[in-house]
Amino acid sequence: MSGSRLSSALSGAELSLPDTGRIAVFAPRTDVHDLSPLPQDRLHVLTGFKPDTDHFAARGLSCATEPEGRYSAAIICLPRSKQLARGLIAEAARVTDGPIIVDGAKTDGVESILKECRKRAQVSPPLSKAHGKLFWFTASPAFDDWAIGAPQVIADGFVTQPGVFSADGIDPGSRLLADTLPAKLGAHLADLGGGWGYLSARALEGRDIKTLDLVEADHAALACARQNIADPRLRLHWDDATRWRPDAALDCVITNPPFHTDRNADPALGRAFITSAAAMLKPSGQLWLVANRHLPYEDALAACFANVTKVAGDNRFKILHATRPSRKAR
Repeated sequence: MSGSRLSSALSGAELSLPDTGRIAVFAPRTDVHDLSPLPQDRLHVLTGFKPDTDHFAARGLSCATEPEGRYSAAIICLPRSKQLARGLIAEAARVTDGPIIVDGAKTDGVESILKECRKRAQVSPPLSKAHGKLFWFTASPAFDDWAIGAPQVIADGFVTQPGVFSADGIDPGSRLLADTLPAKLGAHLADLGGGWGYLSARALEGRDIKTLDLVEADHAALACARQNIADPRLRLHWDDATRWRPDAALDCVITNPPFHTDRNADPALGRAFITSAAAMLKPSGQLWLVANRHLPYEDALAACFANVTKVAGDNRFKILHATRPSRKAR
């Protein structure tokens, strides 16, 4: 919330929270949303993003991936996906007995959501501040049709959920990497930031792989991966790929690392994936990575690996192959 919008609303006469009962906070992000204006002992943070869960849990807040029981109020931190935003509002309305508070930046579509909510409920005058808006209304069944249903089926029979990366189709960068991977990758692999499982599914096809660890921070994406890959060699991990470590050093890491924290590119995320990958590999291990052409990963790769080669690419993506991780990186 910019905590400034929430603080302003709570400090004035416009908005008041119930004196008792739990308060659900849907999808807060550690780098965006300040929950300090809220009664900490009554909060129930609902997020499927593992780094955010870890952050809020470390602060002593109760966390879960799904609602549990009833709430006296709910706060929706709008995600970028409009379909997911609608789904969160529907879920909040279903489990809340009091006010539903919606907070979002203009770049996340808060104006559009506000207009749609006004057609379904009596909405408060919005509080505009810090390039965003906050508004609220009383929970009602008027939002039931916004609920997120069963996973949607896309190309090649894969299933996805609204809000996950590449929910509407196979990511072309991931497809390019999958098409480029050699026949032999080794016995023990990891797919860092594996999403709903496309890269892992392709890597497991026709290869003598013994284990493949798919590491993904998005709980919803990981649930889709569980449905998409019925292979006993696959092991799923709900974790931060920059912190997760395998039980033993790996032969190979494949990855299509994320590069956004919001709408702006943040190459530091990809560099963190590269550093983590190097630390996971055997001395003979290798990294296969796909990235947008403009992202400057070559220096980070050179700092962690003795050999770095661009092996494929097109006008949008590049495939980078790195071998011999440095002793320091390991």
